[in-house]
Order: sequence, then structure tokens, then C-alpha cells
Amino acid sequence: MASSTTAVRPTGQASHGGILAPGAHRRGMGFGLLGVAIFALTIPMTRLASGPAAEPQLSAVFVAIGRAALAGVLAAAYLAWQRAAWPSATQWRQLALTALGIVFGFPLFMGLAVLHVDAVHASVVTGILPLVTAVIGALMLQQPQRPAFWASAGLGAALVVAFAAWRGGAALQFADGLLLLALLLGAFGYVCGARLSQTMPPEQVVSWVLVLTLPVTLPVTLWAWPEQPVRPASWVGFGYVALFSMWLGFFAWYRGLALGGTVRVSQVQLLQPFLSALAAVPILGESLDAATLGFLLAVMAVVFASRKLARTTPPPNVGDPR
Repeated sequence: MASSTTAVRPTGQASHGGILAPGAHRRGMGFGLLGVAIFALTIPMTRLASGPAAEPQLSAVFVAIGRAALAGVLAAAYLAWQRAAWPSATQWRQLALTALGIVFGFPLFMGLAVLHVDAVHASVVTGILPLVTAVIGALMLQQPQRPAFWASAGLGAALVVAFAAWRGGAALQFADGLLLLALLLGAFGYVCGARLSQTMPPEQVVSWVLVLTLPVTLPVTLWAWPEQPVRPASWVGFGYVALFSMWLGFFAWYRGLALGGTVRVSQVQLLQPFLSALAAVPILGESLDAATLGFLLAVMAVVFASRKLARTTPPPNVGDPR
């Protein structure tokens, strides 16, 4: 890759006295919503690719690692076309930490979980991802928030947890533990990637992450290649999570976090579990009832409130990836 360019602050992230330009907040929220819309199909498409435990199709390992391998090949071509600058030593370390979350942790544990629970259940449990991201982001990026913001975020998380308990008959399953691990690692990857997006274009962040992991993902993909015939629909699901969930969705998501602030924009993900549940109806034939729609309206109200309550002033060292 060419190294003639230097790391730049993402377009539109002009600041005055340490405060982001007002337009950046609006654009950041727009990119965040686009990213969430793309990610909302991840769980239904992952279950479509893997199939239920009674009729498995592509293995969880193949779906999780194979999607990163396919996206990594495309990312390498994209970086070569962009003549992207070679990351610094510090950026390589941050890329590795990001990969731990978004390439390995979240896809693998989520893929294992949806073998045992339906897409609606998994979608609702992952509704606490915005709160986890906000907590990790506030700690790692030194973005202190008002108590009212935390109350709003906590209310949103409580709503989705209550929904999960209602759907699960007030009983937690082993798959819920797998989903929790996926959330923790995914949120960590989001924050590390958002921090890197302050020093290199967001599209290059996820692309370098995928290229960095190719020496692992390609051999594992070949090892886990299915030996039995797989339904065409499962390959469609795999193609979606590789191209959109693993790569293009992060173009929008990381740019949104970089422009609008990690803590604030992350709350848009409170909508993701319900969008996923809606998508599971036509894709998987799962059912959706009036109570789910009621929870959706309540969560939308919480998202709006948390947007208004979040502090958007970045810390002095927001551009320092160390």
C-alpha cells in the first residue's frame, strides 16, 4: 500500500474550541442510523445462514470467520484502490484490539447463540448493546455524562431486558450467556474502532482490521468449508453478513461514531433489536405481535431522550489512539 498520505480527521469533523461543529452531530446521527439499519439484518441473516439446531446448514465457525475472510479480500482490493496510508505501529495495536471484538468475538458468540434461540429472542437480548457501548466508550474515551443520560440509557436497556424476559418466560438460557459475551466484545470493538476513526478515515479502519486478520480468517475458512450440500438461501445469508454486516455497514457506523460522538450515537442501536425482529418476519417466517410494536415505540422515545441528554464535547485527547 502507498504511504504518501497522512492520517486525517474524518470529513465534517471540524471543531471550534474542542466542540464539534453542529452539522457534524446531525450527519453523525444519520450515518449511525444507516449503520444500524444494515446491522439490523445481521441476526436474521446469520440464522438464515446457520439454520436451526435441528437442521443446521453452515457452521457457526464458518459463518463467523468466513464472512471476515470474504470481506477481508474485498477490503484489501479497496485499500489498494484507495492507495491508503500504511497504519502506524500504534494504529496496528488498536486495529488488533478492534479485530478482537468485531471480527472474532461478536460474530462467533452470536453465531453460536442463534443456533439455540430464534432471531427475535437474540435481537431483543442484543438490545443492551448501546448501553454496554456507552459505558465502555465513556470510560475508554473519557466522555463523562450527566446522570440523566445514564438514567435514560438504563431505562432503554431495562425495556429490552424486560422484553427478553417476557418472551423467554422469565428464564435465561445458556444462549443468553453467549449473547452477553458477544455484546461485551462487540462494544469493545466498536469503541476501539471509533477511536481509530479520529486518526484515519472510518472506511479504512474496518478495511485494515479485516486485512490484518486475513492470515487467520482465510485458513480457518478453508478448514471449516462445508462438506455437505447447503441451501441457496443459506449462502444468501452468508453473503449478506460478509459484504454488509462485516464490511460496508462499518463504513457508515464508524463514521457516525466519529462525527456524532461514541456515547451519543451508540444509543441509536436501541432501535436495532426491534428492526431485527421486524426483519425476521419476512426472512425467517417468525411471528411479531402487538406487544413487540409497543416496546418499539417506547424504545424510540428513550433514544430521542438520550440524544438530547448526551454531552457531545470530546475529551482533549480524543484524537490520540494510544
